[in-house]
Amino acid sequence: MGSTQKSARRPRGRASATARDSTLLLLLVCWLLQTCEPKSPNASKPNILLILADDLGIGDVGCYGNRTLRTPNIDRLAEEGVRLTQHLAAAPLCTPSRAAFLTGRYALRSGMDNDKYRVLYWNAASGGLPANETTFAKILKQQGYATGLVGKWHQGVSCASRGDHCHHPLNHGFDYFYGLPFTLINDCDPDRPPDLWVSVAARFSRYTRVLALGVLTLAAAKLSGLLSVPWTVVGGAASLVFLFFITWFSSCGFVRRWNCVLMRNHQVTEQPMDVGSTTRRMLQEATAYIQRNKDRPFLLFVSLMHVHTPLVTSKAFLGRSRHGLYGDNVEEMDWFVGKVLHALDENGLKNSTLTYFASDHGGLLEATEEHQQLGGYNGIYKGGKGMGGWEGGIRVPGIFRWPGVLPAGRVIQEPTSLMDVFPTVVQLGGGQVPQDRVIDGRSLVPLLRGDVEHSEHEFLFHYCGQFLHAARWHHRESGRLWKVHYTTPRFQPAGSGACGDQHLCPCSGDGVTQHSPPLLFDLSSDPSEARPLSPDSEPLFHAVVQRVGEAVARHRGTLRPVPQQLTLGNVLWKPWLQPCCGTFPFCSCSSDDGDSSSQEPAP
Repeated sequence: MGSTQKSARRPRGRASATARDSTLLLLLVCWLLQTCEPKSPNASKPNILLILADDLGIGDVGCYGNRTLRTPNIDRLAEEGVRLTQHLAAAPLCTPSRAAFLTGRYALRSGMDNDKYRVLYWNAASGGLPANETTFAKILKQQGYATGLVGKWHQGVSCASRGDHCHHPLNHGFDYFYGLPFTLINDCDPDRPPDLWVSVAARFSRYTRVLALGVLTLAAAKLSGLLSVPWTVVGGAASLVFLFFITWFSSCGFVRRWNCVLMRNHQVTEQPMDVGSTTRRMLQEATAYIQRNKDRPFLLFVSLMHVHTPLVTSKAFLGRSRHGLYGDNVEEMDWFVGKVLHALDENGLKNSTLTYFASDHGGLLEATEEHQQLGGYNGIYKGGKGMGGWEGGIRVPGIFRWPGVLPAGRVIQEPTSLMDVFPTVVQLGGGQVPQDRVIDGRSLVPLLRGDVEHSEHEFLFHYCGQFLHAARWHHRESGRLWKVHYTTPRFQPAGSGACGDQHLCPCSGDGVTQHSPPLLFDLSSDPSEARPLSPDSEPLFHAVVQRVGEAVARHRGTLRPVPQQLTLGNVLWKPWLQPCCGTFPFCSCSSDDGDSSSQEPAP
């Protein structure tokens, strides 16, 4: 029996050895062919590169019809990817548009939109993107992504103290930040006329005069015996007015030092920044980030300074375009985009990276200098930056590329939003959108891949500050795209398409017209909004206006009261919040990475 057991064991041993040999041989073949390599959890997650231009008009890019500006790199991105023709910003200005982009929600939901103070004016303001908002960076970081931001932020820095950084990118899911915590303004360029001083100082000087007049009236009433108030009250009121004046005047007098700074993570690295070398630094940071993280999934948000005034342009690009300084800046931007795309190619990441390019809103029409246009071209679309309803203020370029996954050269004419980027990248990164709040964006993955024909957006709502100026309805069955305008800005001069007497068109007050009944356009046949419809010319006029009105009411019913971030108290300069390199108020430092003049960009 023992011999029988031994003989029974031998075949199993030989079979086991044969199986081991076969397994080893199979693994060797798989290793050689690299067809059976075990997949890491992140193997299916694409890298995500988001490039957002600043103030770029949809008509400034070759693939959107421009034939006089050279944008070969952005055009190549469109040829290799999917181009969106109805890509819409959720707001017509930087701060609210970017808040919506980061969170997938209309900026009103986070308190980041206001009709009076529509953007953040200072690094040392206390308003900003609330800490309880969830950005796509925060979710992707939880999914194992490296998350970097290079460029402009403009969502606030601190709340109560200089170092709390409650609004800072690193508190909103980014693990690396290099760039401008604020935005680019004319004041950053010592060779340009001041910008913030003109727009803000004029307003605050009016406030100061009104307050001073009030104090003088109070003092006169005291002297004449009309009011019985202690002189200490009069003196206290005068002291408060003087303090108010000193606060805004001292801040405006040092705009370049307070607002034009560069930061690396929480550290101020340059104050005031050297705008002549900033483009080069941003490019170095973006390409270095790709190189550092090429072996792991990463999200890189490249938030360009181009093409915001003062249109800082390297010498190599000055005078190259047919459209003056603005055109030079656009062509440098395209060169910048090309260099970032080349970094993907060099590191073998092109096919494993979802790349996205867009602008935060339409081009600025009111910016001129010596009769030369300094803002963008919005193509056939009426209006521009700051106008919440007209297409020119909100319709922007939108391009997605992911070779081998998204069909090359596809054009989508469905309504999409910058807010859609949030759920799109969250889905691709393996995360889930928050379930405890309203998310207004919709994932574009099925639409981009061609799995579905229509966008999920039946209705989209267009705000100017806190005022709803317009809404659109995509009637999928008929293919018609209706646009209803409740409020429009009054152009100055009339018919100019811009508010030339102001820096930006207002959202309310005497500078707008309320329409009752509202204006109605059919964008499917009149995309330039040149021919308003009437009950006589359009049989469906009343039905469409009613249907859109019902959708507006449902949408407004989802809004909840939230702390407002752009109130006067939150946008004022506060010295105790000022980012500072050194000892406040003697803030000054410069980067020591070499002479920028010898490293100029070359086209």
